Amino acid sequence: MRDGSEGRIGTETLGARVRALREAMDLSLRDLAERTGVSAPMLSQVERGETSPTLAVATRIAAGLELTLSQLLRLDEVPHLVVTRRGEGRKRRRAGHRVEELSPPLPGQRAELSMHTLDPGAATGGADDPPIHEPGSRETVYVQAGSVVLAIDGAEHELRAGDSVTFDADLPHLFENRGRGRTEFLAVVAAGLRRS
Repeated sequence: MRDGSEGRIGTETLGARVRALREAMDLSLRDLAERTGVSAPMLSQVERGETSPTLAVATRIAAGLELTLSQLLRLDEVPHLVVTRRGEGRKRRRAGHRVEELSPPLPGQRAELSMHTLDPGAATGGADDPPIHEPGSRETVYVQAGSVVLAIDGAEHELRAGDSVTFDADLPHLFENRGRGRTEFLAVVAAGLRRS
């Protein structure tokens, strides 16, 4: 090729996808420019389909949108419907705290659903642990069985089976099972929803 298009990504829908993902993350062109090191005018041209980015630029745009290049280009696209069967979610375990991720790791997904099980005396973390959720995140928890204490922002809130709570997940917090039986709760974390 001698038309100067070597190493460029030629896709008609890339611009619309970049714009949709940027807006879903509540980012301005300037915000995305700061995250990627790609100028706002260049990003604008990409979004309008006026130019096709080089692989290097597309990789930086993908990283700014918290995706891999393959995810941005939908090269590893998954079906529009994903069923997670009981017990088949991704699992983590730490000192009496078991977590099963019930939502699959899909590109651009802004919310995650997980099932937590706490043995008696167990907690989801330590009192001095830093927040693990990104700024602006919100979490909603529904207690299915047992009781649990939510420690957040210097206060404690006891929750029993059937109770739910919604809070700013970017604040340091933990759940602790102070009862004698096992506690189970569902948690939904939605990223970047709160605006200050």
